[in-house]
Amino acid sequence: MKPALFDYYAPRSLDEAVELLSRYGQDAKILAGGQSLVPLLNMRLVSPRVLIDLNRVRDLAYLRREDGVVAIGAMTRDVEVEEAEWLRDACPLLMEAVGLIGHPAIRNRGTVGGSIAHADPAAELPAVLSALGGAVRVRGAGGVREIAAGEFFLTYLTTAVHPDELVSEIRLPVLPDGSGWAFEEVARRHGDFAIVGVAAYLTLNQGRIDEVGLALTGVGGVPVRARTAEAVLKGAEPAPEVFHAASGKVQEAVDPDSDLHASAQYRRHLAGLLTLRALERAAARAGNGGSARTRQGG
Repeated sequence: MKPALFDYYAPRSLDEAVELLSRYGQDAKILAGGQSLVPLLNMRLVSPRVLIDLNRVRDLAYLRREDGVVAIGAMTRDVEVEEAEWLRDACPLLMEAVGLIGHPAIRNRGTVGGSIAHADPAAELPAVLSALGGAVRVRGAGGVREIAAGEFFLTYLTTAVHPDELVSEIRLPVLPDGSGWAFEEVARRHGDFAIVGVAAYLTLNQGRIDEVGLALTGVGGVPVRARTAEAVLKGAEPAPEVFHAASGKVQEAVDPDSDLHASAQYRRHLAGLLTLRALERAAARAGNGGSARTRQGG
């Protein structure tokens, strides 16, 4: 199939893109990397009257560290994140997750902002944003506003971005010293969306877990932040029994749907198992000081 007819605009500045969104609102769709939108257009699952292509807006393509935060422009390609060596120290969980997205051809075109804005609950980057407690900056005619990760995702493929706004920047905290991280997922085939995935980080202070973040994909309409499991972990020693207890809390808390890929029971089982694996790997990395050698080697 081919998409329905639409008017096409290719703005060269952020201001121009915002003006177009202000003019067309709900009748418009934003084109970033196109890895999600183009198939939807071709299958006529969406039929916008206007398509606004951001690929010429250079102001939205950047990756930098500032005041304890990794700031990522919405049009930054996944491959640029994957190849940014300095992220191994600043935000290694992001690097690990990006490497699991699709295949190289997908990562060469896909954008960080596109993945976040599309809000597929099986995608890796929304889980990273949630686990790290990051934020999303959106831009509209009224200016810039910042939305916390916990308030950004509303339900399947739906976010708190207004029709006349676009995602402009993703902000993730730099992990402190003594942190470990892991992203675990199970997919039917390499490159497929995960059936279930877990993003985890923890920070050790004097042998105890001082900070922790856990978020899951594939178990609900949005990335699920495992708050009850985090409460078990915070302040505890990183011991097997503690990780098993947290895994059990995750299994109790998630309420996944069944679909053609997996039953709810199997997803719940995976959620607990992958949480355990992620916490074990994160603790091992934290225990090794989060060295570059450990980060690169696993």
